[in-house]
Amino acid sequence: MSFVGAYCNTPLRVNVETKPPLGLIKEEVRKSRYRIKMIENSLLQTVRIYKEYTNGERTLPVLQDISLDIKKGEIVAIVGASGAGKSTLLHIMGILDTPTSGYVVYKGINLTELRAKKRAEMRNRIFGFVFQFYHLLPDFTALENVILPCLIGSSYSNWQKLRKEYTNKAVSLLERVGLGGRLTHKPFQLSGGERQRVAIIRALITNPELLLCDEPTGNLDTKTGHEIRELIWDLNKVLNQTVVIVTHDEEIARHAQRIVRIVDGRILE
Repeated sequence: MSFVGAYCNTPLRVNVETKPPLGLIKEEVRKSRYRIKMIENSLLQTVRIYKEYTNGERTLPVLQDISLDIKKGEIVAIVGASGAGKSTLLHIMGILDTPTSGYVVYKGINLTELRAKKRAEMRNRIFGFVFQFYHLLPDFTALENVILPCLIGSSYSNWQKLRKEYTNKAVSLLERVGLGGRLTHKPFQLSGGERQRVAIIRALITNPELLLCDEPTGNLDTKTGHEIRELIWDLNKVLNQTVVIVTHDEEIARHAQRIVRIVDGRILE
């Protein structure tokens, strides 16, 4: 039985909408100057991405002419040596970082040109992030860590109105990955695998269209890493969750539907 299936007999979904539809985002993101013609069936595109860092007179190129198309429902593994630019690319895809040139397009919207506040709004609605070192807030419980993106993405009045529903959804999801008895535990009281499961549920709580994972098994033992991989793949199978995963783990890469290999900042054809 799958890792998700071990804890639930129904799909990993709760009928609580945690965000307004993208159609309700303010008119600014729908203005024509932000819109770009998309590749058919594409969810997210990077278009001729370059990224470089400057230190005095020295310029360090990290990414060079990266164009990538992510389709709905696929799992894409990005692999390459340390320092090849994999994590930088993932951060640019999730608009956590900005490219030196080039742009990121989501359903025809050029995310790169949006103002900082609009990028933050889109980031909260579109993406879920899973990192190698979890990035859970140490003073918050597992449940509080999971709910946090809902709080960030809500107005005060909306939060007050929907807080109970958000909490119920978070509890249900945590129970379904075997953490029902850990709701009030803080990160230091959880194992590495439990912390990563909390991080994955936190990434899913806003129903993101794209799950971006940066070495999600890199800090785990082999058995726990295998369980986390099964959880991510089950999410794809059950929810048609689109996943982009940066990894050094060739076993994970082999299970992806597509592998993108980065060498010296470029995609190896």
